[in-house]
Amino acid sequence: MNTLNIKDIRDLKEKLEKFKNLIENYKNKISQIDSKINNFNNLINFEINKEYQILIKNKKNLEKIITNYEKTIQEIRDLEDIFELSNLDQDLRKEINENYKVLQKKVDNIMIELLLDEEYDSNDCILVITAGAGGTDAQDWANMLYRMYYNWANKNGFRFSIVDINLGNEAGIKSGTFLISGENAYGYLKSEKGVHRLVRNSPFNAQNKRHTSFALVEVIPKIDDNINIEIKEDDLKIETFKAGGAGGQHVNKNESAVRITHLPTGITVTSSNERSQHKNKEIALKILKSRLYDFELQKRIEKIESFKTKQQAAWGNQIRNYILHPYKLIKDLRTNLEIYKVEEVLNGELNPLILSYLLHKKLLNTNT
Repeated sequence: MNTLNIKDIRDLKEKLEKFKNLIENYKNKISQIDSKINNFNNLINFEINKEYQILIKNKKNLEKIITNYEKTIQEIRDLEDIFELSNLDQDLRKEINENYKVLQKKVDNIMIELLLDEEYDSNDCILVITAGAGGTDAQDWANMLYRMYYNWANKNGFRFSIVDINLGNEAGIKSGTFLISGENAYGYLKSEKGVHRLVRNSPFNAQNKRHTSFALVEVIPKIDDNINIEIKEDDLKIETFKAGGAGGQHVNKNESAVRITHLPTGITVTSSNERSQHKNKEIALKILKSRLYDFELQKRIEKIESFKTKQQAAWGNQIRNYILHPYKLIKDLRTNLEIYKVEEVLNGELNPLILSYLLHKKLLNTNT
């Protein structure tokens, strides 16, 4: 932006003020969390309780968002007051421009955080990049995307680590799996799921001809491996009956056999081999716990699979075009956002695209 005016600053403030009601809701949520936390004071060893730890974490996250929001609103107001001073000299005007650019990025980041309210948004994420149609050019394109996300992670305070990488025969990568760790990593990067298309003059073609390449980006939330199986007494239907046998003296005349049904899942287990009803119940509960673990594990696998795209990295499936020739343009086909500073995006400046996607998604959800 060449010439900054007072309207630009006020527009920036208005963008944030649209979320004022949400901030008030967050303050009410903190009050509710505080009430729940106080209930733990009467429990023994409450500080190591998992639910308690989740409450504390949620409270800290909400307080952080509110503090950043209120601080940034005040910084914009201060900038507005300074700008309205008469006879601004050139040095002060330059300083205001620089502060405005910083505040622009702050506002984008805060708006993104305020829009991240889905189940797995706060999780770390697994990023899988696979070269598609386009040969060596596609493998080079996959490598460019890998560098783009690496730079984005570094600029935004996330940890980026390589899980697995399969190098291309001549250049780039055939595929790569990466872990991005940090608060809201999945929420930020879920917008990147899909096929990315690159158009450029090929550096791998002797005639330097125009070439189109594709790469598939999959974004999967990292789900905690620890499955905590808690069996509540109210969720169980426990039946006792006489254990069967060959007849005569082998028939158990007491109701020692136990059948336990887990009502929420419908899983039923039976133990009848022991003479003691207590022992059969103990064995049945152990089997039930194992069955429930397997049930939860299968649900988790299905959930992870649901995040994977079935699209092919080829023409017609792309979510975003990156055009480097004959002109420079990045266009997101879901939101129609166009960015002409292509090099900045490829160097990791993804937040405008992320914010546009989240706002577009929220608008769609509001209208449905």
